[in-house]
Amino acid sequence: MKSSIHTATQLDRDLNAIAEESDLLVSSGIKMLSSADTSSESGHIILTCNEGSAIAFYYVLGYMGFLALATFTIAFLAGNLPDAFNEAKFIKFSMLLPGSGQFCYEDLQPMGYFPGDVEIGLFIPLCSPEVSRVTGAAQFRSFPKKACRAFGCIDKNYQQYLMPNFTLREINRNPNLLPNISLGCLIYNCYSGEERTLESYLWWLSGTDQIIPNYNCRERGKVVAVIGGATSALSIEMGTLLDLYHVPQLHSYLKNTQFENVVGEQVFVDENRRKEAHYAIMNYIYFNFYNDHLLYVGDFIPEAQLSQEFTICADVIVWDPWSSEIPSAICSPSCPAGFRKLPLEGKPPCCFSCSPCSEGEISSHMDAEQCKKCPEDEYPNEQRDHCLPKSVTFLDVNEPWGTAVTVVAVSLSLLTALVLWVFVKFQDTPIVQANNRNLSYLLLTSLSFCFLCSLLFLGRPTTASCLFRQTVFAVVFTVAISSILAKTIIVVLAFRVTGPGSRMRMFLHPRVPYCVVLICSGVQGLSCAIWLGTHPPFPEADTSSESRHIILTCNEGSAFAFYCVLGYMGFLALGSFTIAFLARNLPDAFNETKFITFSMLVFCSVWVSFLPTYQSSKGKAVMIVEIFSILASSAGLLGCIFIPKCFVILLTSWENNTKQTKNQRSSRSKNSIFF
Repeated sequence: MKSSIHTATQLDRDLNAIAEESDLLVSSGIKMLSSADTSSESGHIILTCNEGSAIAFYYVLGYMGFLALATFTIAFLAGNLPDAFNEAKFIKFSMLLPGSGQFCYEDLQPMGYFPGDVEIGLFIPLCSPEVSRVTGAAQFRSFPKKACRAFGCIDKNYQQYLMPNFTLREINRNPNLLPNISLGCLIYNCYSGEERTLESYLWWLSGTDQIIPNYNCRERGKVVAVIGGATSALSIEMGTLLDLYHVPQLHSYLKNTQFENVVGEQVFVDENRRKEAHYAIMNYIYFNFYNDHLLYVGDFIPEAQLSQEFTICADVIVWDPWSSEIPSAICSPSCPAGFRKLPLEGKPPCCFSCSPCSEGEISSHMDAEQCKKCPEDEYPNEQRDHCLPKSVTFLDVNEPWGTAVTVVAVSLSLLTALVLWVFVKFQDTPIVQANNRNLSYLLLTSLSFCFLCSLLFLGRPTTASCLFRQTVFAVVFTVAISSILAKTIIVVLAFRVTGPGSRMRMFLHPRVPYCVVLICSGVQGLSCAIWLGTHPPFPEADTSSESRHIILTCNEGSAFAFYCVLGYMGFLALGSFTIAFLARNLPDAFNETKFITFSMLVFCSVWVSFLPTYQSSKGKAVMIVEIFSILASSAGLLGCIFIPKCFVILLTSWENNTKQTKNQRSSRSKNSIFF
């Protein structure tokens, strides 16, 4: 039936033309009237054809329907005839296409049956039944409706129904594939959506027209596999259900089978013997319900060489037939490099927020799922999108801290040497002789070396510097502290052992102080030797203390040995402090126990505060803390014990020189008067 739209000014001319055509139709025995439709559209008059007799028109359509219904009925009755290539099933389905909705959807299951010794279940979307609009909790408030459900056929999937005929014919014709075994097929309809796709699988599992879960009326052992899942969502739903019943996708009949396809290539069904797998990437183009197309756009070969396993031609992909814009699969802006995607709670996976990478991590591409850490010898740049190499550093003499340590250590060592010179120059004075001047010389010499041993912590660490750094410091400091301990013991013995018959007088021997120093220092030297022999210190690259630098330092080898050495020095210092504190009130003008008490208090305070600071420091700060403790404690001993004595020695010497000068002048004046 054809129609055209005309304006009112052309109406007469068109009616005359139609009248001429009507005369021709009448002369042929068919009478059709021209008609002008003035009511369908307000601004137009539509010229169309009136059938003349509606009864005749519907009679023609009814006759065609009668023939189709008769064909379907006969094909339906012959659908289960025992013939693997019975065409009645296809005829039945073809007759349904123009008559969709006239039969119940439940009567179509299964939609096809090809008997065989072993059978597979085939689930393809051929029909779309009418789905109830009742959802949610309302489904459980009423009994299910058992009324007939109408359906609509998916015409574009008709070739999927024809596929089993060709496939089964080829398999059963070839004696090398399944010798002495025929392969059959049960075809069931499955939904094109995953919402109700399990219904067909339950029908197949029950084997009857009625769904009975966990009950099978079918002959046991004939069904060996299932093919289905037109989409990934359908495959997931199918696998979840069939896995409960241990239904495979591959059966033992097909293992160890090989054949040549139509182009002469060897085909291995067993995946362990198969040749290189080759997957084609197809672009599905959907135009409308009846028209779609598959376009070849690339390949995926898992066993191919690196970077050649995946090829795709993005330019030929059709994302939308009506638009050239590439669709987006996300609802959030892409995360740039240096950020990672952070899922949003309650949102689909395509919705996310962007979170910057944590300290020490990077992401080098957009939309990164996770950030990755840089290698130990690299650090992230400011944008955190790639890693940069760390620079190597150590406590160098030329940097500010190294220069300051060098100047202070050398200056204090020279000051100690100057004090030693003063003591040697004025060795005959009572203040020098009163407290064992030889021990004073030994103490001043060891203090001078204590200042200089801090220089071992400067410069690039080597194996030799790491070995001598802590051991030299430990031995030299032990000599200094044991000298102070010996001086303190001598003072106490000098005042406490006064009786002529006392047994303690044997300890007033001049060699006793040197024995104290030798024994105490020897114990420390033995401890250091054991340390170096078991777990010696060694150079180490610290990559974690500072984010942008690799700090070269010395690993102590054994933290236990290191703290044992420090603990031994602390034990000697605490002993000296205790003895000096108890002897601080002895009546002697040259009693130096008060100075020793105060010097030991300073020494212990410095090293007690050193421990927590050392533990919490990292990188160069560890060495700086230890250097500061060495210089501060050594300066405390020098300042508290010797600086006051030097002041007294120099002041007394100046007064003595002044008196001697005056005496010489007075004697000269008397001699001049006498003469």
